[in-house]
Amino acid sequence: MSTFWIGTGWKMNKTVAETRRYVADLRARLPGEVSADYALFIIPPFTALAAAREAIGAAPVLLGAQNMHWAEAGAYTGEISAPMLEEFGIDLVELGHSERREYFAETDATINLKVKAALRHGFRPLLCVGDSAEERAAGASAAAVVRQVRLAFAGLAKGEINRCLVAYEPIWAIGEGGVPARPEEARCVHVAIHVALKELGAPSVPVLYGGSVNLDNAMALAGEPAIDGLFVGRAAWSAEGFASLISKVMAARKNIRSTPAEAMSAIG
Repeated sequence: MSTFWIGTGWKMNKTVAETRRYVADLRARLPGEVSADYALFIIPPFTALAAAREAIGAAPVLLGAQNMHWAEAGAYTGEISAPMLEEFGIDLVELGHSERREYFAETDATINLKVKAALRHGFRPLLCVGDSAEERAAGASAAAVVRQVRLAFAGLAKGEINRCLVAYEPIWAIGEGGVPARPEEARCVHVAIHVALKELGAPSVPVLYGGSVNLDNAMALAGEPAIDGLFVGRAAWSAEGFASLISKVMAARKNIRSTPAEAMSAIG
């Protein structure tokens, strides 16, 4: 079984003190049998990265940042550069979230620059892609998402793309009023992304699902062979919730026998 990713992004939530308490609680609650078959991660706000790194210690939890600028330094007031993030010892960086695209005018071109900068500094980019409600209604979800993947990875060598992660996060499924994608609906888009990655020479890139993941649907989503991980929002904003979700996913994954590659070959 390939490595299954389970992580949570906190958006603009949690202070330094709250971060320390969360990580301590999570460490106490983590299932004892977490192994190399699972990659766990948290993505706090910038202000809490140092506290999170210290609190994680030797626990099997990766640390990510929510964004970064593509420049090494410069007149970009309020931005954070890759060299600044290196000091926190982060493992990955989330790029291209739909909220960044909507509220901060991020484009596929600037996301591409950020992916390249992250790779130069040894971070693992977590590329977020998603379709709008209008694209979903028009049956264009897969096409819209694959376009974002191709543009974000444009100009990268195969080996560079293979160092990345992709998170499919339907825009209509994100947030407090979001409706999660049905497992079969997510499957179709994930297979399309896997096919595109294979064409780019990077068939082993994990593709995670994010968008209203919770304790009720996590097992069904994790049971889809084309889904390589879950990127969780508010359901994992408490250590108890995150630990419970991890345990449920591990139970569901014990019954899986096929890999995403096998799932794709089965459909031709």
